[in-house]
Amino acid sequence: MRPPSQIKPHFTDEEMMDWLRDAPDRPSYQRRLAIWLTHRERFHTAKVADLLQVAQPSVWKWIGEYNDKGPEGLERKGRGGRRWAFLGWVEEQTMLEECHVRAAAGDVLTAKHMLDHVRARLGHDVSLAYVYRLLRRHGWRKIAPRHHHVKFDPVAQEAYKKTSAVAGHRRGRRSTSRTHTPPVPRRRQVRPHQ
Repeated sequence: MRPPSQIKPHFTDEEMMDWLRDAPDRPSYQRRLAIWLTHRERFHTAKVADLLQVAQPSVWKWIGEYNDKGPEGLERKGRGGRRWAFLGWVEEQTMLEECHVRAAAGDVLTAKHMLDHVRARLGHDVSLAYVYRLLRRHGWRKIAPRHHHVKFDPVAQEAYKKTSAVAGHRRGRRSTSRTHTPPVPRRRQVRPHQ
């Protein structure tokens, strides 16, 4: 039979017992007790997992973390979170701010337009779905286009409205005040079949 796991001596037996008693909560006590039972009682991981009512891979993980990092290895805050990323959060924010500057200058900004910018920044190919997830992660959302251009000038627009009737009129065009009725097509006479 395989021997029980070896625990590295980060503590003496008395220090380990004090460390076990000073556990702040139940999950910490459970992890520390797994180390204690493996070290002091020389139980196999299957026996420790059965006594603590946890999965055997959990006990293996706790022993490995304790052996690698010491007691601090067991004081983790869960397994959730973003495990990998092409860019960090701040780098993604600065990249989106660059795109925001382009949008403020009047460019129409869509995920497809941003895709080339993101690919250039990362240095490798990413999918369009990555850009959509990036935008969602930073709170960007779909917004309707502006109702007027950034360089919109209401005074110039009113001046154009006043002068456009004269400047926009084409020669040789009939006035729209006349009504023209198209000729009614004649119906063919129907003959009896012979």
